[in-house]
Amino acid sequence: MSSSLSPHSRAPQGPRTSPDPAGADLRTERLLLRPWSDGDLAAVLDGTRQPHWAADFPADGDRVIAGYTAGHPAARGAYGQRQILERESGLVVGAIGLFWPPADGSVEFGYGIVPSRRGRGYASEAARALVAFAFTAPGVHTVRADIERSNPASGRVLEKAGLERWSSDDTHVRFRLTAPAQA
Repeated sequence: MSSSLSPHSRAPQGPRTSPDPAGADLRTERLLLRPWSDGDLAAVLDGTRQPHWAADFPADGDRVIAGYTAGHPAARGAYGQRQILERESGLVVGAIGLFWPPADGSVEFGYGIVPSRRGRGYASEAARALVAFAFTAPGVHTVRADIERSNPASGRVLEKAGLERWSSDDTHVRFRLTAPAQA
C-alpha cells in the first residue's frame, strides 16, 4: 500500500464542507457528521432504540463501529468515528469515520448508510467531506479505503469521493487518494 497515484490526483476540495468552530461536527449541504455521543454508543451497544435514529439504524456495521469506537479512545477524537445525520430530519442514517491514528501518513476510513437512505448520494457526500477533512490533519497525505468485491456500489462511492482503485485481490478492492505535494 505504498505506491503513489498519478501526479494528476487531487485531494477533494471542500467548499461545501465546513467544520464547526470546535472542529467536532462536519456539515455538508444535506448532512451533519457528528462524533458519537456516549449515549448513542451505549444505546447501540445495548440495543436501546432512540427516537433520533432512522427506523433501520443501527445496521450491523453500525454496531461493529460502535463497539470499535467504545473500545478505542482515538476513535472518539476529532479525527475519529462519526454518525451521519440528515440535516433536514435530524435522524441518524449511518456512520463514517477515520481509523485513527494514521500509519506513515496514510489513514483508512469506512462508512455505511442504512438501506432506507441509500441511493440518495449520502455516502458520496459524506465520504467527500471526510476525505477533505482528513487532509487537514497534521501529517496525513493519503486516505484509503477497502471494499469487498461483492459491493461495487461502494467502489462508485469512493470514486465519487475522488479515490482511485489501486490494487485488489480475490475478495477486496483497495482505493486511495494522495494529496498533491505542497509547493
